[in-house]
Amino acid sequence: MTKPDLAIGPYTLTSAFGCGRQATRAALRAGRSALRPYESAQVFCHVGEVADLAQLSWPAAFARYDCRNNRLALASLEADGFSAAVAALRARLGAGRIGCVMGTSTSGIGATEAAYRALRAAGEEVLPASFPYRETHNIHSVGDFVHRWLGLKGPAFTVSTACSSSAKVFGAAARLIASGTCTAVVVGGVDSLCATTIHGFAALQLLSTRPARPFSADRDGISVGEAAGFAIVAPRGLVEDATFRLCGIGDSSDAYHMTAPHPHAAGAISAMTQALARARLAPADLDYIHLHGTGTVLNDAAEDLALASIGATAVPASSLKGALGHTLGAAGLAGVVLTAEAMAEGLIPATTNTHTVDPLLRCAIAVAPGRRTMRRALINAFGFGGSNSTLIIESIA
Repeated sequence: MTKPDLAIGPYTLTSAFGCGRQATRAALRAGRSALRPYESAQVFCHVGEVADLAQLSWPAAFARYDCRNNRLALASLEADGFSAAVAALRARLGAGRIGCVMGTSTSGIGATEAAYRALRAAGEEVLPASFPYRETHNIHSVGDFVHRWLGLKGPAFTVSTACSSSAKVFGAAARLIASGTCTAVVVGGVDSLCATTIHGFAALQLLSTRPARPFSADRDGISVGEAAGFAIVAPRGLVEDATFRLCGIGDSSDAYHMTAPHPHAAGAISAMTQALARARLAPADLDYIHLHGTGTVLNDAAEDLALASIGATAVPASSLKGALGHTLGAAGLAGVVLTAEAMAEGLIPATTNTHTVDPLLRCAIAVAPGRRTMRRALINAFGFGGSNSTLIIESIA
């Protein structure tokens, strides 16, 4: 298998922790949870919400793209000087040599929800022709918006494979670069809170009424969150000041069930085995594992089984979904940024809200923050339908 050797250049994340890397790292140090109660007539749960998106100044030239999902994307693009870093790279390479691959699960479906509420209030039956479905609800809305906002001319597309979406964008970027189609690729993941997501998980009986407690003995469901994150992926040496590289990629689709994990964790094992093989590493070479860790009984048990099957139960591991909620299509990209920031800090983050690990599980779950020099980390992102992705990043500082 070919070993990827790609730098992960400038990167950024906006989540319930706040906007940008500084807020992210401060929250990781504090080990705090950003989950807050959410209540409707039908649902009570906890969510990880990004504050003040409605107050964000929206550019008139992109009026038709105005929706919560794209607002979340814009807030993140303008954090940490990310847009400026892309502009500098575009000036060097040319707009046509930079691709754009986004991951999302629901895109701007919240805009359609609002449109139907207005329709009902007005007593109408058909959405007006002026409703900007293409620029909001359409699954490629965020990819189209980011591509245009950054002034790129290279290939642009959106991956939507549920909760593995923005982990799979790294593999797509690697293939675009390896084929010579692009010199560099902007990758991202954006998913925003909407009623469809919250009520959909409630209908599946997957929401906890308490903040999520991954791998806990009393875990009983997920908390939903929202996030937007971006990174530049390029050959090493092309991007200045890159401190991490992508050295392992593993993707699989076991297609066992629409929502339940494979009982023997076949897809998760395949994804992790591929990533380790491509990185030419053994589990003992890893310093940390960022778990998918949703907080449901079956998913956490399946991930634990997969890690035990590959011999990785001794590696310190944690899930941050008790802190931020499950950010769905943004979870993979968020996992990369959260892990990179933790590695730079020499911090093993705690599995927030989890105090007593399920005694039937075997992984080395961190329930309190720890300090460790970390060079290599594995990141899992597993989605509905058995769509699985594993990434391995390595410090190059």
